Amino acid sequence: MFVIFIASVPVLPYPVPTAALAQETIDPTSFELVFNDDFDGLDVTAWGPGSRWIAHTPWNGDFGDARFVDPGPDFPFTTRDGILRIEARKGANGKWQSGLLASTDGKGDGFKQKYGYFEMRARFPAGEGVWPAFWLASRGEEKAIEVDVVEHYGHFPGRYTASLHIWDRKAPALSKSFHERVPVDAGALSTDFHSYGVAIDASRIRYFFDRREIWSIETPRELAHPFTILIDLGLGAGWPIENTPDPSVMEVDFVRVWSLPPD
Repeated sequence: MFVIFIASVPVLPYPVPTAALAQETIDPTSFELVFNDDFDGLDVTAWGPGSRWIAHTPWNGDFGDARFVDPGPDFPFTTRDGILRIEARKGANGKWQSGLLASTDGKGDGFKQKYGYFEMRARFPAGEGVWPAFWLASRGEEKAIEVDVVEHYGHFPGRYTASLHIWDRKAPALSKSFHERVPVDAGALSTDFHSYGVAIDASRIRYFFDRREIWSIETPRELAHPFTILIDLGLGAGWPIENTPDPSVMEVDFVRVWSLPPD
């Protein structure tokens, strides 16, 4: 049953306060499943083509204080019992390395979708400096839309951040960002698995934690291209990493995408 499109949630041209959405839930099991990775194995190459995932952003841009490296036999990705492990650790040179997965390659080949319900179930590492994320990227010649379903900064174990960014690639000063800090029980994101989801249609973007809606914002009119899925274990994000546990591991149970039913 699809229960979030109801009269009690008005369509407004600004973010809806979290408290107003506290009782709205989503059950995607009756939707059409169009992408599913349960990580019984991992189909990844450095740059493609032909693999389900590549190990870099399609636009070849790293970020944070760990370098995202090509996949090796046991680092930075391993799978066991249907769980993907993304590991961050220091190399022999003292530099941090970690892993990122993207669902399209540099030519745009792979899985991408504009509207739908996107979800990841994962457990995050604990500790200062860790920066795990599940996000979507839609890139055009002039505008890029980024939907951060979850970014967790290890310095703040009692919350995570959901965001929307409208990047102006030709005039960066005109870019816009919107954020929602989502409170959780301190340490809950590293002690157990939780699901992080986002439902995107032509009018609104709705964010979910354990399939309960926690934020809503109008879909930007600049959204014109389908989204690539990205998962990564970054480090830093402006916070110091001298106390970051070595190694740190992000565990992912699944990534799934459904098509939404007609409104």
